[in-house]
Amino acid sequence: MSQPSASVPLVGSDRHHTEQVILDLEKRAREIRRTVVSMVYGVGSGHPGGSLSATDILTSLFFHQLRLDPTNPCWEDRDRFILSKGHAAPALYASLAMRGFFPVEELSTFRRLDSRLQGHPDRNKTPGVEMTAGALGHGLAIGAGLALSARLDGRSFRSYVLMGDGELQAGVVWEGAMMASKYRLDNLTAIVDFNGVQLDGMVADIMPLDPLADKWRAFGWHVLEIDGHNLRQVLEALDEVPKLHAKPTVIIAHTIKGKGVSYMENKSAWHGRAPTPEQYDQAMADLAEPEANRG
Repeated sequence: MSQPSASVPLVGSDRHHTEQVILDLEKRAREIRRTVVSMVYGVGSGHPGGSLSATDILTSLFFHQLRLDPTNPCWEDRDRFILSKGHAAPALYASLAMRGFFPVEELSTFRRLDSRLQGHPDRNKTPGVEMTAGALGHGLAIGAGLALSARLDGRSFRSYVLMGDGELQAGVVWEGAMMASKYRLDNLTAIVDFNGVQLDGMVADIMPLDPLADKWRAFGWHVLEIDGHNLRQVLEALDEVPKLHAKPTVIIAHTIKGKGVSYMENKSAWHGRAPTPEQYDQAMADLAEPEANRG
């Protein structure tokens, strides 16, 4: 596994989206993508497709937006991030390690016996994990509960929940959406990794979600739609959220399953599958740093 590269601007402070900030985050995202593929390849199992589609969102959150203290993972005023689509654990673990929650070298233990890095996140094992994941659909309700607790306790932290689009087919998601709207939780942000592909095929074929934005609005939410691989759009959406009041906000991020690896993109087969040695080499070539950034 590669070591963390030079740090990007201080999380939670510098909100100026200069070209250098964007370039640094793009470099970090490529590093996380390479690490994700290496983790899955190394153990021979895992979920690369949805990890790669969510990488730019996770990069923006962990290296620019979230208020965190890796030396004190239980800091009471930290922002809460919940990975509801828990199968994207490789991207979360890579982000946490590079952010300093545990050694980067530990990523090589992913999915192995006695590892803290389970196939799905476990909050009782891994520093920085806020919710034990597995069964899809529960993250939004838990995130809403955390947001409500912040209000009741007079704390300023915000809650962020990353969900998959296939996950929205679970009814419990919409129970959480109703609860968040009822309590006007404007300190709660849901982010939908809308890559259009789930385990068995295309989301539109299995259980269509359209009109998705109108559904969220009907449930009483602010709605923002972005290109989830355009880091400037991701950052601008995250910056917009605190300005929106009296309702929770959902960011519908249009993404590509397997983003960055040519043979994985938009393929349901790569929802949960490890590459062969030849495919691993191709992925590393696809995800290599641009020539201008080498040296």
